[in-house]
Amino acid sequence: MNNLKMYCMCLENSYLDAVRKLNYIPVGLKNKNFSKDWLLDNTLENISEKNPYYGEYTFYYWYWKNLLIKKKQEEWIGFCSYRELWGEHKKIKDRGSIKSLLKYLPKEWDQYEAIIGEPISLDRPKWVKLLKDGKIAMLRNYKEIFKSRFSIRFQFDMYHGNGNLDKAINLLPKKDKEDFSNYVRNNFEFNQGNMFISKSSTIINSYFSEVFEWLKKCESIFGFNLTGYNKIRMYTFLAERFLPYWFKKYTKTLEWPVVYCDINKNYEQNQI
Repeated sequence: MNNLKMYCMCLENSYLDAVRKLNYIPVGLKNKNFSKDWLLDNTLENISEKNPYYGEYTFYYWYWKNLLIKKKQEEWIGFCSYRELWGEHKKIKDRGSIKSLLKYLPKEWDQYEAIIGEPISLDRPKWVKLLKDGKIAMLRNYKEIFKSRFSIRFQFDMYHGNGNLDKAINLLPKKDKEDFSNYVRNNFEFNQGNMFISKSSTIINSYFSEVFEWLKKCESIFGFNLTGYNKIRMYTFLAERFLPYWFKKYTKTLEWPVVYCDINKNYEQNQI
């Protein structure tokens, strides 16, 4: 796509042909045996050893420290993964089809500074699930128990540790601590995927500067002795809640559809 560089993060070398077919830039994570055709998060200045805990943010750190300075002024920079990608337009109906992927820069983006994924609703799970995993979370968020949707805070307490989000928020700078606390208590949807697109180097640098400073402070609380998917990726989940808040507060942001599909499977079926 003209004037857009899309970095697609993958976990296996077998995705190379599929990523190239889309004209995306292949990014390899987790220190696996990727070929020389990939950008890797374990070269130059990096924090790749934190990938099990930071997820895609180890590449974000790598891009921030090593490539952002080389970005062209009018160039849009986007990030996605091999199974969470950007949709073609605002009205796509099939969120699971490779045929619905972004193929050009939409004109309406010119009015905005950043693009983030459309949110999903945090609908209330069944009572059996609540009683199994959310007893303490229900006590902490008792006013929401009978609502049809849960707040970001309730959902985080239930799945990623009671009180962990509040502990992390307390480490934010003053300008964001109260606002983000209100945001997670009063929003009943969140933008998945830790995905964004922007053409502003200043915005990209500002976001990465703040989020990595915050996550580094969070390490003093949570450390790396974390087990289970819902805990081991604590820093990824914290950043995922913070990203839409930050972009909506500090930039003129447009929410955009996300397509959920495995590009390698589609490539093998000759659908790309």
